[in-house]
Amino acid sequence: MSSTSLREKSVRRGINLSYITIAYNTLEAIGSLVAGTLAGSVTLIGFGTDSVIEVASSCAAQWRLRADIDEIRRQRVEHRARKAIGASFIALAAYIVIDSIHTLWTSEAPSKSVFGMIVLILSVIVMPVLARAKHKVAVDLGSRALVGDATQTSLCAYLSAIALAGVALNAVLGWWWADPVAALAMTPIIFREGVEGIRAESTAADGCC
Repeated sequence: MSSTSLREKSVRRGINLSYITIAYNTLEAIGSLVAGTLAGSVTLIGFGTDSVIEVASSCAAQWRLRADIDEIRRQRVEHRARKAIGASFIALAAYIVIDSIHTLWTSEAPSKSVFGMIVLILSVIVMPVLARAKHKVAVDLGSRALVGDATQTSLCAYLSAIALAGVALNAVLGWWWADPVAALAMTPIIFREGVEGIRAESTAADGCC
């Protein structure tokens, strides 16, 4: 098989993986936001918002993959997408900090959410698998933007584990403060990813993983 055919195969695989990610994260976002709203859980709401951002990232990855044959357009798409997603992550970090501090200050205890825990458990299982597959495609194509998208999927898995710990501690032990504390634990990771995205320069396009 020629190198061109191999690249086209990797592009098709990447597009299919982004479709799967978009579908799963859409359901994940809806489930987390509904469960978080009903239970008053900052962690679940923050995780649901992160899932929305992950959908945006996967849409940007789709845009990038479909522009693979045009190198100039591909680089422009990567640059703009990384900055937009970076700004969204910083906004999410700010929201979590403000809402978590408010919850701790007012001692508002979230209700137990079994459904929320199920959503998080599924994410802990599904996201690492998707992240590994997407990272392989990114390496095959030599794309920094796609590596970033795979990293965000890995981040989603990590955040789901943190969120699950906070929600479970509240449900099992009644530690209401574990929910906002777990949410705050997410913010350094989210903020770092946002800053890196905003600082992305057009020179940080394809050609290195």
